[in-house]
Amino acid sequence: MDQTVPFDLERMLWGSEPILFYLEIAFRTLVIWIWTVVLLRWVGGRSISQMSVVEFLLVIALGSAVGDAMFYPDVPLIHAMLVILLVVLADKAIDIAFRKWSRAKRLVDGTPTEVVREGHIRQLGLDEQGVGATEVKELLRLKGVRNLGQVELAFMEPSGSLSVFPFTSPRPGLPIVPPQELAKPPAPDAASLTCCANCGLIRDRSQRICVECRGTELAAAHREDSGAPIG
Repeated sequence: MDQTVPFDLERMLWGSEPILFYLEIAFRTLVIWIWTVVLLRWVGGRSISQMSVVEFLLVIALGSAVGDAMFYPDVPLIHAMLVILLVVLADKAIDIAFRKWSRAKRLVDGTPTEVVREGHIRQLGLDEQGVGATEVKELLRLKGVRNLGQVELAFMEPSGSLSVFPFTSPRPGLPIVPPQELAKPPAPDAASLTCCANCGLIRDRSQRICVECRGTELAAAHREDSGAPIG
């Protein structure tokens, strides 16, 4: 095994690869960039918090390129500098494309998805985002929502955050406070209005299966009069 010579300028700057290897670096960077964008779009916005897909990818790519060049003796600085340059240039190019073509932003970052409509959670939106009703209820509680009947519309944004639009006047709906993990929704009595215990869709007790989420449990629908969602 060859011993590493400290401060070998040729190794530090250029390494021992042929000139054509720099073209391979550009090809590798392009392939990994596209592959990572595809995977991040598959994972979904909720996993990257408040950052867009491109911003999150920029952090990962720069972190790896900068970190590896710092302590791996077989990673020449020029290689890492080229990768960083290509990543930044790609980010700038995508930023320009976002400003000029709205379709480019939709393609990379995705689009908002409707997850709540008229007081109930939409299963189609959950399937599109790859989340569950429990996660949407958690995000609603963080907005100050106590009952699904307060919410006219809610959208899962590409950043993973939830935008909430309340009814002017709350309607009867499924209580989500306290969380169902701590206490089950109140069971309906003979005179109470009923809703699906999972998605909150108002439905008749004669319907055995919810047409929205295919749930079978019923809960009493209550009107929340303590105010609209915050945030």
